[in-house]
Amino acid sequence: MEAAAPVEHLGYDQVLSILRRLPAEAVLSFAATCRAFRAWASSDVLWEALFRRDCGGRAAAALAERRRDRPWRRVYADVARLGALSARRLRVKGVSPRPRASHSLNLVAGWLVVFGGGCEGGRHLDDIWATYVGNGAGNRLSNILNWQQLASGTPSGRFGHSCILVGDALVLFGGINDRGLRLNDTWIGQIICEEPCRMRISWRLLEVGPLAPSPRGAHAACCVDDKFIVIHGGIGLNGSRLGDTWLLDISGGLQSGSWRQMGDTGPLPSPRSGHTLTWIGETRMVLFGGRGSEYDVLNDVWLFDIGHHFPRWKELKYDLSSVLGELPFPRVGHSATHLLGSKILVYGGEDSQRRRMDDFWILDVPALLQFESGSRKMAKRMWKKLRIDGQSPNCRSFHGACVDTSDCRVYVFGGMVDALIHPAESLGLRFDGQLYQVELVLHL
Repeated sequence: MEAAAPVEHLGYDQVLSILRRLPAEAVLSFAATCRAFRAWASSDVLWEALFRRDCGGRAAAALAERRRDRPWRRVYADVARLGALSARRLRVKGVSPRPRASHSLNLVAGWLVVFGGGCEGGRHLDDIWATYVGNGAGNRLSNILNWQQLASGTPSGRFGHSCILVGDALVLFGGINDRGLRLNDTWIGQIICEEPCRMRISWRLLEVGPLAPSPRGAHAACCVDDKFIVIHGGIGLNGSRLGDTWLLDISGGLQSGSWRQMGDTGPLPSPRSGHTLTWIGETRMVLFGGRGSEYDVLNDVWLFDIGHHFPRWKELKYDLSSVLGELPFPRVGHSATHLLGSKILVYGGEDSQRRRMDDFWILDVPALLQFESGSRKMAKRMWKKLRIDGQSPNCRSFHGACVDTSDCRVYVFGGMVDALIHPAESLGLRFDGQLYQVELVLHL
């Protein structure tokens, strides 16, 4: 049997095809072995391919416009070393949405869209607002924004609902109204852009057949590859916390869909509300935090994969002593936004005493997946607290957050914030109506 050819006898293209399959750390180790290998492993073509693999094509396209002549290896390292955010409060001209919390915020076709939420007195809102900010890839945001109030009343007002972006449409499910009624209706909101600088949303009930999740609010939801909506948990009838998982199949388009409950074999996340569920690519998503059945606030991390014949949950347990100082506190009502194809930005929320937080954390997806596959040393690299510069959004919970197409900028709107305690405000609660832009600090 003929011996395998030494690496140095392989062609350049053959070596690159091998290196493109390796983790970045392995490529750097390969480069350190000798001068010839260093040249191969420094190829700009290779590092662009690694960046596209680990961060996604959308992030690569956005950063390609900003990197100028900076090598892709440096761009990859900048993203890996990310340690800071910059933030600013956006200026608005004219009327603005009423301060609120537990609403939805989406960026669709260049428009930020706010729907529903709760306000002072425990009342729900049924208004819809939009402001044009552009798509964010390679353009600067206008200095002053103008909010427009859109026709409302359909669907009915609510808070604690989910409203998920699918292509250039919105899929809304569930929520709670101020009479305490839990809902389980599913709506499609089609964005219709009008000239000049006007838009409207055409809503219709989605035909889903006889089977649907039980009524709920404060559940977690995400979209998987524009084909499925997955929801988990929430607050059901009589205030009970739920722990079930449902999938809405919209792979045939948005004319109809079908709900089905995911199996409950194996270990499962405990029932909860106010948590987050974030799609990380392919068929996997990450669940984080929330409030449990006994009103305990959580900071556990679960990976859910619907790609198997039997979809399965897996808790990512780690020795707390190995990540001391690198783990976010338990929280509910936070946001979790997927950035650069490889990071989840967790912001804010509140603890079991309703103390709101203003911290930003990065959950590194490649480290998470390596930890899940058995690499215990990756626990220390899963979480990283970021520094925030500029006009921080400060402490808040149950706010709205979404990312633009640059995969580097996040918009934050509303939420519950701290307030001076007056005689009529035993908890010192206040609803906020400010809009912020938060951006990753990359040295490009």
